[in-house]
Amino acid sequence: MSDETRILATYVARLSFDAIPPEVALRARHLALDLTGSIVRAHAESESTPSLYATLDELGLGGPGAASVIGTGRRLAPPVAALVNGMLGHSLDFDDTHADSSLHPSAPVVPAALAVGEMVGASGAEIVTAIVAGYEGCCRLGNALDPTSHYARGFHPTATAGTFGAAAAAARLFGLGAEGVASAFGVSGSQAAGSLQFLVNGAWNKRWQVGAAAMNGVFAATLAKNGFKAASAPVEGRHGLLVGYTDAADPAKAVADLGSVWETMKIGMKPYPSCRYTHAALDGLLALRGEERLTAEDVRSVTVGLHRNGITLTGDPLPEKRRVRTIVDGQFSMPFVASVALDQGSFGWDDYRRIGEPALDALSDRIDVVRDESLEGLAHPFGATLSVETGAGTMERRIPDPSGEPATFPDAAAIRAKFMALAEPVLGDEARRLADSIEGLDRLPAFGAMPHSSEAAA
Repeated sequence: MSDETRILATYVARLSFDAIPPEVALRARHLALDLTGSIVRAHAESESTPSLYATLDELGLGGPGAASVIGTGRRLAPPVAALVNGMLGHSLDFDDTHADSSLHPSAPVVPAALAVGEMVGASGAEIVTAIVAGYEGCCRLGNALDPTSHYARGFHPTATAGTFGAAAAAARLFGLGAEGVASAFGVSGSQAAGSLQFLVNGAWNKRWQVGAAAMNGVFAATLAKNGFKAASAPVEGRHGLLVGYTDAADPAKAVADLGSVWETMKIGMKPYPSCRYTHAALDGLLALRGEERLTAEDVRSVTVGLHRNGITLTGDPLPEKRRVRTIVDGQFSMPFVASVALDQGSFGWDDYRRIGEPALDALSDRIDVVRDESLEGLAHPFGATLSVETGAGTMERRIPDPSGEPATFPDAAAIRAKFMALAEPVLGDEARRLADSIEGLDRLPAFGAMPHSSEAAA
């Protein structure tokens, strides 16, 4: 009988800051800063934020509490703060990705760690340790689920494996032993949920279920802390995660090389606020546009080849993907984001304001998205192939990995610049103080409320 639950729980319980290589701790802080920028901008601009806050207020969950909504003056109960920060962090679809597991690790993990860290007055180093524990847990479980099979069953791995990652982070901050962490995982097994049905109508479920993963992780760890009897073997058991959520589980991937190979270092950072499966094609199209001095009028047709997961998320059904009318639809439309990139030579968050423009619809009609089997079975699923037909001929390009993956991970200046571009329009001068706090998180003797703008609390 396999024993992945116990092995992972023991690892989380015993992980110390001193055992984490400096480059791994630095990567965790950079990823936390990156997520924080998305949280701040989504608080101000995401179209789903008002309904979230209205619901919390109506249910009496709008505060005050012991944990902060990052970049605002709001203080909520820790699980609710984790929910809000997680949902906001994922709302722009600008948050980090782990290629092997095809999930977004920071959105469920970092909010859970920050909420519990503030609740218990943890040091910054303890919070960094918890974040790494969460990353290692959710990424390894995502690997073991096999993302292609997990997607085929209709599940969203950030919300499923992410719940376990959030629980690991929270349990580590509570100082639970291996048995306690295993209990937190046992509760998580009943809470791991996330359907891909949001793709049908551009629903906000995707954001919600990732925030819920952060919240449920906090609940799971707190229940375990208070002696709650949880299900045993939630990872490998007869009805566990690796049985009920996939047809191609590889349990060994959940625990392979624990403590020597750091999945945290395999997390990539997004240069564009859209599904990661669109990014390699965007890199290629922007490069071709610059090199060949193309304009949108020059392009007769574009064929984008993607891994089957990319087709599921961004290319099928193609007629609907060519006629996006909501931001979520745009975030998961290869034709839309490609049309924007070809039209203006860039793609950023503010470009979703162009949804519905006739010129972009017309350009989208000239963009095909097909499954390219040459992209199957590779180390990463995020590559793309391009064939661009113009009056001067056809240009082809293969992009094995999008920019921002570990081999091309941005430097500290670029990470901070991305954060400032998102946060400064909302926080003004306070954005720099917030960035300094997250970048120096491991040096904080006790974690407290982050800098914020008084206007952002509204």
